Amino acid sequence: MFRYQILIEYVGTNFRGWQVQKKGKTIQGFIQEKISNLLREKILLLGSGRTDTGVHAFEQSAHFDCKIKIKNFDKFLKSMNYFLNKDGVTILKIKKRNNNFHARFSAKMRIYKYIIINRLGRPVIENNRGWHIMKKLDLTEMKKGAKKLIGTKDFSTFRASSCRAKSPIKSLKLVRIKASRDKIEIEFRSQSFLQQQVRSMVGCLKYLGENKWSLKKFESVMKSKKRTLCAPPAPPEGLFLFKIIY
Repeated sequence: MFRYQILIEYVGTNFRGWQVQKKGKTIQGFIQEKISNLLREKILLLGSGRTDTGVHAFEQSAHFDCKIKIKNFDKFLKSMNYFLNKDGVTILKIKKRNNNFHARFSAKMRIYKYIIINRLGRPVIENNRGWHIMKKLDLTEMKKGAKKLIGTKDFSTFRASSCRAKSPIKSLKLVRIKASRDKIEIEFRSQSFLQQQVRSMVGCLKYLGENKWSLKKFESVMKSKKRTLCAPPAPPEGLFLFKIIY
């Protein structure tokens, strides 16, 4: 068997997330089907992690095993993208990997970015590519809150009730906020995340930015470990899986 890693860019708007489900179109299922048809064998595609319904990716990573050696990578990419592109999916790169490589378990760092479009006018060019917030956000307060998230902590407050992770303890290596004109970008780096953790943290940072919460309130909610105290999670359209580092 031969193992290959693929890097994938996709718009998640019209998909029910990454992972194959009984009902609805998923990115994993869509790509898996096209590779199986192209290689004429049943393929199982394993991703670096799940992205929820509506979440996008600049560079999702996945791997698959096949009996046939893929000799011409350019031809493979062109053939695959012919079937994928019209649905907002593209394979950026394919690499030969040894059998020790695993898209999920070999990952050392996952980088997510969340985009907020902070202006009165609703975005049309970037529709479904960011969270549109009309009220001017206080970036200074949001940056103070971001610093409180960094480190090894119990993130139960930001964990979805359906999350299957064994432990709520995660280590955030970086939370960085930067703004350019009316666009705010929040970057998160960790080896792994809980389900809805990033969107839940963004929702709480938004409350800080709107001055609905003080920094003291933000900290108390985080330390409470109670999901019920968390702000509503940010919508999926602003979230992007940016890169997986191995």
